Amino acid sequence: MTLPGGHRTRAYRDGKLVAEGFDVARISDHLEDESILVWYDLCEPDPHDLQVLAAEFSLSPLAVEDALTERQRPKLDHYADHLFLSLYAMRLGDDDVLHSSELAVFVSTRFLVTVRKDGRFDMDRVVKAWDGASDLARYGTSYLLWGLLDVVVDSHFAVAQDLDERLDGLEDLLFEASRDGVAAVQRRSFALRKALVLMRRLVTPMREVLNALLRRELDIVDEHMAPYYQDVYDHVLRASEWTDGLRDLVTTITETNLTIQGNRLNEIMKKLTAYAAIVAVPTAVTGFFGQNVPYPGFGHHSGFWASIVIMVAIAGALFVAFRRQDWL
Repeated sequence: MTLPGGHRTRAYRDGKLVAEGFDVARISDHLEDESILVWYDLCEPDPHDLQVLAAEFSLSPLAVEDALTERQRPKLDHYADHLFLSLYAMRLGDDDVLHSSELAVFVSTRFLVTVRKDGRFDMDRVVKAWDGASDLARYGTSYLLWGLLDVVVDSHFAVAQDLDERLDGLEDLLFEASRDGVAAVQRRSFALRKALVLMRRLVTPMREVLNALLRRELDIVDEHMAPYYQDVYDHVLRASEWTDGLRDLVTTITETNLTIQGNRLNEIMKKLTAYAAIVAVPTAVTGFFGQNVPYPGFGHHSGFWASIVIMVAIAGALFVAFRRQDWL
């Protein structure tokens, strides 16, 4: 049987890497040797590729269907002779948009199959993690799965840290008086809030996945690898709690921004009211002196100069009073 292209392969025997980059047609030969552990990685497969893959590794049709379905919830399904995991690695773009990479993982005591639904996930980082802890390879599939989960959860941590730094920068923009600063805060706070909602949706279920893997009855995680999985589980908890804290922070920033805008509006209304009161003085004075009835100074220059003095005096007094009250 011929498997699809765009793949990577490895074979381990007794904790030693014995083959790498071999033709996928040799997978069946390797699996016939019960001392061999096989890793197979497939990127952006089509339905036919996965059907061939299912036949080669005797995978459950339900698991294959989940692997074909986009935007699965992070989860772990237990089948008769293998497990199916749905995972998401992520990164935060320069435009504050969260980009996620979905992975479908099939796990048994004899093989680990990773299906990347797009090419954004860097599998080289996983291989580097495996090679950096090659002394753990003797623990079989639990070693390979740990390296994959560690890299995925690290991406969650990196995004949480990046979001934290960007929210700190957003706080600095809050008290800028410029219109552009206000618009930037509104735009970025909405984008970061959207990223946090998506991140929480992908990170929170990982607690259930790690907790299920740590249960002894699944017989996948070797007891010697349990502390390493516990460490990944602790990172998942911290990333989840960090995400909740950041969501509260971005909500606070949004509310603070609205409060600051309300305060600025009150300041503007206060100034406009003060100027309206000052402008009302000459209006009232000129209206009085514009009467069509005789009064002291009517029709004489003295009446004109008297009205000017009254307007300037009262308007000046109001201006000084408003300045002292910090209205202007």
